[in-house]
Amino acid sequence: MKKKMVKKMLAAGLSLSMCVGMLAGCGSQTTTTESTTTAETGSAAATTEAESEQASAETTDGEVPTLIWWTVGQTTPTDFEDSVEKISDYTEEKIGVRLDIKVAGYGDWGTKMNTIVNSGEYFDIMFMDHSNYTKFATLGALEPLNDLLPANAAEMYEFIPQELWDGVTINGNIYAVPSYKDSAVTQFWWLDDTYVQKYDIDYESVTTMDQLGDVFRTIKEGEGSSVYPCVLTQGTTWNGFFNAYDALTVGLPPMGVKLDDPERKVVCTLEQEDILHNLELLHEWYTEGLINPDANVMTESPKGNIFGNGQGWPSAVSSWQISAGVEKYDAWQVAEPFYTTDSILGSLNGVSVNSKYKEEALKVLNLINTDHTFRDMMAYGIEGDHFTYANEEKTIVTRTRDDWPLGAYTQGTFFIMSTTDDSDPNQWDEIKAQNESAISSSCLGFAMNIEPVQNEVANCLTVWEKYRIDMLTGASDPAVVVPECVEELKAAGLDTVMAEAQKQIDEYFANADTAAETTAETTETVAETATETVAETTTETATETAAE
Repeated sequence: MKKKMVKKMLAAGLSLSMCVGMLAGCGSQTTTTESTTTAETGSAAATTEAESEQASAETTDGEVPTLIWWTVGQTTPTDFEDSVEKISDYTEEKIGVRLDIKVAGYGDWGTKMNTIVNSGEYFDIMFMDHSNYTKFATLGALEPLNDLLPANAAEMYEFIPQELWDGVTINGNIYAVPSYKDSAVTQFWWLDDTYVQKYDIDYESVTTMDQLGDVFRTIKEGEGSSVYPCVLTQGTTWNGFFNAYDALTVGLPPMGVKLDDPERKVVCTLEQEDILHNLELLHEWYTEGLINPDANVMTESPKGNIFGNGQGWPSAVSSWQISAGVEKYDAWQVAEPFYTTDSILGSLNGVSVNSKYKEEALKVLNLINTDHTFRDMMAYGIEGDHFTYANEEKTIVTRTRDDWPLGAYTQGTFFIMSTTDDSDPNQWDEIKAQNESAISSSCLGFAMNIEPVQNEVANCLTVWEKYRIDMLTGASDPAVVVPECVEELKAAGLDTVMAEAQKQIDEYFANADTAAETTAETTETVAETATETVAETTTETATETAAE
């Protein structure tokens, strides 16, 4: 919305300038001379601006600044610093800065980032996700970027969809750049093609769990009692079970707001008819032998599973086949893609409020979201060392080493990054198409601050963990365990958490609506002023011409 309104204001200003310019063209030759002088001045100003931009990226002693970028990844190889030097040579050439990339391991990244922020340790850029972004922003550790983005990262700002900017906005402020990738949640189911062919299954028409149950029964009847069409484990319970509800970034599935609820009412999901119905279906499958009887105690998923479900995109099926050891899966999308704050906050990079190089930090983030070479360097390493290009267009890479430590998903967009030679070259187009067709949660942009109820949230999470596996594998009877679970959740403080969530949602969107109305009024005023000015200028010019 903000980008659209800015565009309207710019368009109004541009229209005014064009009208004035056309009217001035009716005057004497002096106007032409003045226009030429203005053009020359503008050219000189642009040159000076470009020189100033380069100069601004230099420290007072003439050295090129080095920006500290904290991210997450695997153990760095011994020559990692040499690789970062080569990457910095490129960024210095392009935008006049160098990088000091610091990597925290996946296991201790969260703790490490908390320590850095709480201790005030210096950094310029930091990778974050839904687990710490809102917290760091409300602590005042991150720089608001609203005013800096258009001036220092205009290309990136335009490229990333407005839904993503909405998703990272907190109290009207953008504190981080979201990574435009598989940002919309898209649920897929897949079946072993052997059984699809054997039983002539019209899988693409199957979009509900009720319909899927009939498919499982067909396979079970044909294959016998020892075959389980749906294999679940402790680590792979039913995926996407609560997808119809926005969890408000809390990570507590028993609480949420229905994605399409215009009233944004916070509910206990375990008391909703759709959730209860699907829990009953899971239990029916379990008692009928459609789900393996050890689902709630098995820790590792076996190879060769007939069915699978998860979030992804069409060509991701190749990786699902490999991991399961199945020759061919038939995968299909079962629900509309959707944006939530949670899905957007899966990867983002913020700028420290204490950074000495805030504008330069945004230029780095702009570069990684717009420059193919830099994007590939950060994702795959150094060409000729960590990878080679497999085609002349340099859009497919072949890895020559397996020790590049940085996670590509943490850095920036997927859509200018090369694909690997063992993946589908069209996968980015598939993901982008899903994003563009995604619906937005009615709570998009809202991230709950759990600090007022953090004890209650922790207690509720403990209760949920007690029941979660049995429920989501079908091993427990929902008629018995759901009332028990809800009662324990309420005793742990669920009602308090829900009330606080509702209060924050109501306040957040009331403020957002007020801000939108103010912006709309400002835009309308600018447009009216531009129209009046053009009208006045036209009248004055006509009068002067008639007088002459």
